[in-house]
Amino acid sequence: MSEKKKLKVKIFDKEFSLLVENEEIAADLAKYVNKIMDDTSEELKGQPTETIAIIAALNIAYDLSMEKNKFKEFSIQATDRIKKVKLLLDQSGIESIPS
Repeated sequence: MSEKKKLKVKIFDKEFSLLVENEEIAADLAKYVNKIMDDTSEELKGQPTETIAIIAALNIAYDLSMEKNKFKEFSIQATDRIKKVKLLLDQSGIESIPS
């Protein structure tokens, strides 16, 4: 297990101290969250910070859901292609790579 490092990030004009294993990834995530918060704030001018944070969290959850669906579809397609290659190898008499 790697040693955690302290990282200060700024999200929506507020500074947070985090303990992280990978500073680069944590900083990138903080930038992403800050951008979503800023974009949401622009769309919902005058709304309380809590409302902006909840809507931003829902937007992030939506993005995550879309990426999970893309990965699931890619995984299904990859599995199907592997099965087709194995079938072709079996039909040709060439020994296939074990699963």
